[in-house]
Amino acid sequence: MQIEAVGVVRSPVREAVEANWGDVVAEIHLRPELAPGLQGIEQWSHVMVVYSMHEASFDPEKDLVHRPRDRADMPELGVFAQRDRVRPNGIGVSAAEIIAVADNVLTVRRLDAIDGTPVLDIKPWAEVYDNVSGALTPFWFLRLMQGYF
Repeated sequence: MQIEAVGVVRSPVREAVEANWGDVVAEIHLRPELAPGLQGIEQWSHVMVVYSMHEASFDPEKDLVHRPRDRADMPELGVFAQRDRVRPNGIGVSAAEIIAVADNVLTVRRLDAIDGTPVLDIKPWAEVYDNVSGALTPFWFLRLMQGYF
């Protein structure tokens, strides 16, 4: 399998942080030849951004089961039961608000990806696909995410 980045994130955030992503405005710079692919994206309010967490490294011996953010107040969980950036394939997915579109640049708010992050795909956020009625969220996760956005 081969995946090629469609663009790169340009953000004032240079290293991973665990809070205040909700105020971050970032740009996704698509490869120029892919700019026509943004046509019509302004009709949507949000996008799902799929990206490579290129600076995170996965060590199965310590990362396959661990506490989220290594916090003592969190339960030990398998990597697939949490949304940590340390993952076997290092793929991230975030919903972001569309602020502007110009040429090959999509400006968004609340994208939790650092400057230089390779973008693998962009899809419009659609309630029919992305909103699940009655989904359960564990209490520990709600506590973990306080202040994240």
